[in-house]
This record gives sequence, C-alpha cells and structure tokens, in this order.
Amino acid sequence: MGKLTHIDEQGNAVMVDVSPKDETERVATARGSILMQPETLLLIKEGGVKKGDVLTVAQLAGIMGAKRTPDLIPLCHPLALTSVKVTLSLSQDSNAVDIEATCKLKGRTGVEMEALTAVSVAALTVYDMVKAADKSMRITDIELVYKAGGKSGEYRASK
Repeated sequence: MGKLTHIDEQGNAVMVDVSPKDETERVATARGSILMQPETLLLIKEGGVKKGDVLTVAQLAGIMGAKRTPDLIPLCHPLALTSVKVTLSLSQDSNAVDIEATCKLKGRTGVEMEALTAVSVAALTVYDMVKAADKSMRITDIELVYKAGGKSGEYRASK
C-alpha cells in the first residue's frame, strides 16, 4: 500500500500540491443504486410524487453535487469541470433507481470524488423526495467504475 497523499511527515492534513503534474483530459464514472419497495418505484414511474419529478430533480441535484464537491470533502481541489452527466433509470428487476455519473475536465487532478459525490447526492435526493412513502429505502453499491487520465492511467472496476 502506498503512502497517503493527504498526510505530511508530521501527520498533519494537507492539500496535495498538484502544480508539478501535467494537465491531461481526465474522466471518472461512478454508479450506485437506491433500493425500495415495488410500490415506491411505481410511484416514481407514474409521476405520483407530490414533491415533483423525482428523476429530473435528482439528476439536477447530482450535477450540483459534483460542482460543490470541494465544499463537502475536505482537501478536495476546486475543479473547473467541463462536463457532468448524471443519469437515473428505473430497474423493476431489483426495485431500484440506478444512478450513473460521469465527470470530465482537463486538469492536474482527477474527478473521481466529483463522480462519487454526484451519485451520492442524486441518491439522497431520491430518498428525500419519496421518504414519506417508503422509509425502508437503502442507498447501496456506490462505487467508482471507471477513471482515465493522469499518471495512474486507466482503471475499470471488475464485474
């Protein structure tokens, strides 16, 4: 296991100095799901949620979450994202809303945290919008599934 980059020799938290790194195109994709009762999924599908269009609101929240990542995660660099795409889909097989987010930029540091934050915020928004109908929902399986760019190259989750 490598050395932690956010801790200095004295054990203090530090923001990593990325100035020596080359600017490269960087992309990251994360996924996650929110499991619910079949009736809750149907309520979302039929547009019967009093708070509005769950999938559209959660999509916007995910995009906003990616943009606000450095405000939420200590020591994250503020990034000039060039693209944030968040998609939500209904899975009747697993009674879930599946979420995927892809973030891109040309810069000196990766966008994994932004993609993971986008998925997390979108899932939390779905939960918030339908919690009155289903308090048993579970946010699950949030993970980085792809990243490219920078010195460490490409990563694909195995599945």
